[in-house]
This record gives sequence, C-alpha cells and structure tokens, in this order.
Amino acid sequence: MDSENGGQSSSELQRQTAAAIARRKVLAAYAESAQKALLESRKEEAHLKNEPISPKINSESWRKYHSAWQDYYQKYYSDYYSRAAQDYIAKERLKDAREKAEEEEILNSLSLLNKKEDGKAGLSLHPGKENQTTTEEPVDDSQGIAQSLKLKIRKKATESAKKSRRRRHLIPIVAGIAVVLIILFLQYNRLIFAPIMAYVSPGNAPASQIEAIDPTITQEVSPDPRLIIPKLNIDVPIRFGVSLDQVMSAMNNGVAHYRIAGASAYPGEIGTFVITGHSAGDVYSSNPYKFIFSGLERLEDGDLIYVNYNSVRYTYKVIKKEVVEPSNVAALVSDTDKPLITLVTCTPLGTSRYRLLVTGEQISPSYDNASEADKITPTTSEAEVLPSNEPSFFEGIWNFLTGQ
Repeated sequence: MDSENGGQSSSELQRQTAAAIARRKVLAAYAESAQKALLESRKEEAHLKNEPISPKINSESWRKYHSAWQDYYQKYYSDYYSRAAQDYIAKERLKDAREKAEEEEILNSLSLLNKKEDGKAGLSLHPGKENQTTTEEPVDDSQGIAQSLKLKIRKKATESAKKSRRRRHLIPIVAGIAVVLIILFLQYNRLIFAPIMAYVSPGNAPASQIEAIDPTITQEVSPDPRLIIPKLNIDVPIRFGVSLDQVMSAMNNGVAHYRIAGASAYPGEIGTFVITGHSAGDVYSSNPYKFIFSGLERLEDGDLIYVNYNSVRYTYKVIKKEVVEPSNVAALVSDTDKPLITLVTCTPLGTSRYRLLVTGEQISPSYDNASEADKITPTTSEAEVLPSNEPSFFEGIWNFLTGQ
C-alpha cells in the first residue's frame, strides 16, 4: 500500500497489470488453439467417418501458450526479488542509522557532561555566584549518560559472550583432530621418513670419506669389525657373538651377525655369513642405526660390500636380491662352496611386511684354502621368523601390555 496516496503502490500496480496482461494472452492463445483444433476435426470428419477423431493442436499455438506463461512467471519473480532486495537495503540503512544515532547520543552526552564539569569548576573560582540558580539538572543528565554507557557495555559483553560460546564449540573438534593427527604420526611417521633416509647418508661418516677400494689389494685394517658399503655411504660396526634372542637389542648399536643352522659362517669361511639391520624406525626413537639399511634395495649386481674382520678386509660382490616372507628363515641356507654374505632387512620401507635379502660373493682375498663354517645343531630355540624393524607405536604398547 502507498501510505501517502492512500492506495496501492506503483510497484504493486505494475505487478498486477503485468499479471492481467499475461493472463489475457494465455486465454487468447488457448481459445485460438481450441478453435483451430475444432475446425480441423470437422474437416476430417467428412472423410474419415469410420476412424476415431483426434483433435490436432498447432505447434505454433502451443509455443505461444508456453511463451505467455514464461513471460508471466518471469515478470512475477523479477518483481518479487526486486522488492526483496529493496527491503533488505532499507533494513540495513535503518540499522546503520540507529547505530550512528546511538553513537552521536553518547558523544553528545559526554560532551555535555564535560561542559558542566567545566562550569562547576568556574563557579568554584567565583564564590559570589554559588547561590545562582540554573535550569539544568546535572544529576539527571549524568544518570542518562551512565544508562547509555551501561547499554553500550552490555551490548559489547553480549557479543563477546556469543563469540566465546562459538569458540568453545570449536575447541573439542580441534582437540579431537589434533589427537587423531598425533596418533597417526606416532604410528606411521616411518612411512614418511624411511624413503627420505634411503637417499640420505644413513651412517655417521660423510660420503666423501667412504670410497670404493681396489679388491685386488689386500691390506690390513683396524681390528674393529665393520660393514662398509660405499654406494650407500654405510660404515657401521658389526656385533658378533650375538644370540638369537639378543639380535634386536644388538641392532641398536649397529648391525648384528645372525647365525642359524646352515648359515653360520664368519667372514672368509665357506658358507653364508648373515648380517641383519633395520631399514626404518620412528623418528623419536633413540636408536641411531634405525635407518641404516633403508637404502639396501638400491644395491645392484656388481656393487661392492666390504667387511673388516680380525684386521682383514673382505670384499664381496652383489650377485642377487630377493624378497621373502618373514617366516622363510630357510631362505638364508644355501648349499655353496664359496664364502657368501647375505644382508637382511625389512621391506617395503616403513613396514615389516617382507624381508629383503641381498647376497654377495667374496672376491677378495682368495678363498682357495678357506675352511668351512662350523656346523650348528638346530635347537628348539631356533628362530621362527627373520629379525624385523623396531616395533611401531601400537605394537610397542601391545608388547608392553602382554610382556613380550
């Protein structure tokens, strides 16, 4: 309604007019199509008396019919959304005007209060004028100002409380996500870091200090037993004299000599000399050798492996690689007349699903007069699975609870 003219607003009149025009167009189109269909049916009736009569409607009439309805709805919704937009803009303007008015009122009240305080200070400087009466009452004005300030403070406090409540709702969600991410990191961090460490120096010595040596030259070396792989920049101590139940703890200080029946040789002896080491571990683990064999899968046929033992350097050349199940301990046993070395670690990187075996043949020094390895009689404590990586986060918890 138009409050000033006492009738309908111009926009409403336009909408009603557009609706009436569209309605008339629709009725006219419908009447025209019906009339044409009736004429067609009468013409065909004379020639087709024995056939059922079906009225035909011109496609042009249907097009006009639908076009009229489309025009009607287009105008209707266009008018509807334009009025909604105007109402929204008017409300926003009214809201802004109210906020500005409140701010101006508070500022005016504060200004008036300051002026009155200045006036009181002036009266105190003129004692003769203390008995003069004024029409203004500062007490009432100060109460109004205090009330306005209270309303303003209450409004800000309410908004702050709403924001605080929204933040409190988000805290449990954020905390839950953080806990899940921490648990996933504790359990699966080795899947991320092991592939990286496979291409980073796993040993403590710089790569420039580990070089390939001519295998035809026999030289005396330090009596400390060590495993050296120049291609992987590995120079690590070997722990000999380790029982099967101490292999895991021995790998915290390097790599371990692993002896079972059929694979019990020492360097230089006829048979298989087995060394085992970790390929992955948690980044928070204190074991400095947890990634020592992470790059073992990069070794190829012909690569050289050195072992220092009893002040003699033994040189091996890689001849094969294979992946076996952890329970396939018999894969280490081979019927050979040569000194062999087999390096054992877990694969794929970051897991303990399978075991990677890298075997090399001794090429220096000559083993023509080499002795055979001592035979070990299998016992009931013989290993059922090959050594694995350090236990993961949940595996460590399980082993702690079960006392393993």
